[in-house]
Amino acid sequence: MRRWASSSAPRGPRTAIFFPGQGVQRVGMAKPWLEAFPRTVKPIFEEIDEVLGIPLTSKIESGTNAVLNATENSQPAIMATSIMILRVMEKEFGFKTEARIDFTLGHSLGEFAALVAGGYMSFQDALSMVRKRGEVMAKVSKEASEECGGDVGMVALVCENESHMQSLIDGITEFTALSSSGSKSDSSVDIPPVQQVVIANINSKNQIVLSGSIERIKTLLTHLRQFGGHDPRHVRLHSESPFHSPMMKPAQQFMRNLLDTPSAFTGKDIIKFPGTVPCISNVSARPFQSRQDLKDLLARQCTETVRWWESVRYLDQEEKVRRWIGIGPGKVGRNLVGKEVGMKGQVKGGGVWGITSPQEAEECIKALDETESVHED
Repeated sequence: MRRWASSSAPRGPRTAIFFPGQGVQRVGMAKPWLEAFPRTVKPIFEEIDEVLGIPLTSKIESGTNAVLNATENSQPAIMATSIMILRVMEKEFGFKTEARIDFTLGHSLGEFAALVAGGYMSFQDALSMVRKRGEVMAKVSKEASEECGGDVGMVALVCENESHMQSLIDGITEFTALSSSGSKSDSSVDIPPVQQVVIANINSKNQIVLSGSIERIKTLLTHLRQFGGHDPRHVRLHSESPFHSPMMKPAQQFMRNLLDTPSAFTGKDIIKFPGTVPCISNVSARPFQSRQDLKDLLARQCTETVRWWESVRYLDQEEKVRRWIGIGPGKVGRNLVGKEVGMKGQVKGGGVWGITSPQEAEECIKALDETESVHED
């Protein structure tokens, strides 16, 4: 396979890299990279297993779906695979992240890979943190399911008419007794977390995700049909956890404590600030402003809405990002970004690419070089 060297030309159109969240995992997702670049990937695999003290890479390569889909496995597996792909791009394709990227961001779990790519956290610290975070979230989810006597999880809603999205959000806000749309920090203290249904993700102009008790979500959907005039298409996600909801408060507190604990690998603060590339927060939809701001928002991400749509709009409209590179398993993130910015592939001076295989990495690097000299008028 040809290795494309990064151009030494002046920085071209503004560029962002983004990373996927939970749900994109699949057994064998690292196989193409391992087969194409064994000398680079094998040491990374050894590092992953050594950091975690478990054979996670065997679960990724040849485990069962049930084992890989467990939250404590899927979260570090996705994050590790995403960073492995970025490292291959850097070592095998001459891709210089700091020189060619203007912003990093990640969807939910993907925020950890974005922080590693942006120079705010070491791979070892992030990997260890994500594994522990996943273990706590799995425990919390099991306890929440037992407490409410039924399933907990997440359901995606899609409005066929994009102009109805705000009124749909308003209807959900009214039903769930939230004082402001999309915010969990103002939830009614009188309602136990297991009884709350909240907006976990605002993914695009016509897609949101609800989190909470599945039975309560069904009740909400009935309410919307009967009283709100809404009948959005809905799909239950492959998640047995109510992420980004008040039920995850124990995980939020766990993260606060962990982020204030020195790194087990260096003995220093686990967060480096500033990083090398600005990173966008899921909670604020803006770049992290300080070390403490990063710690606060990263912990709050466990319970608060992922403002993905607003994050992409901010980079597209205010920061004028014109090239978008999705790195990691799956194409969900690429599709969401491509739809929002009006690009599905390469266009003059920009494009949206998804890198899940070595061939796609080669095509992306070539496309970046081709668009490097194109500047906006």
